Amino acid sequence: MGGGCWRNPLLLLAALVLAAKLGHFQRWGGFREKSTSQKNMNSTLKFFIETYNNASNDTYLFGVDKLLRSQMQLTTGVEYMVTVKISRTKCKRNSIKSHSCPIQSKKNLKKSFICDFLIYTVPWMNYYQLWNNSCLEA
Repeated sequence: MGGGCWRNPLLLLAALVLAAKLGHFQRWGGFREKSTSQKNMNSTLKFFIETYNNASNDTYLFGVDKLLRSQMQLTTGVEYMVTVKISRTKCKRNSIKSHSCPIQSKKNLKKSFICDFLIYTVPWMNYYQLWNNSCLEA
């Protein structure tokens, strides 16, 4: 039982080493524009906004207001270079219903940022890593 749990990771490691030896870890053609309406961006955007909210000290949660630009590049996984407008929502940080928070409408509480970020993901393994992130007030 103890040795069996290591079988799959060792096979994965062996496959990665073999792929590296065969030269499959090169970048394939650089970043390419991606449609901003593609549904597979949802998990990437969700990961980004959760990461942003976890690092933020704001009393309110932020949500993706608009996807402005999306590019992807195939590597050992998929790299997404994305520009989004995020805005403060009506949900406070400890809110239970953080999945359906409307954008803040009160003038004194409105706040938005334009964020550029680079995320590396291996979607078939549900793995995401934020490599770069910068946000400027909109």
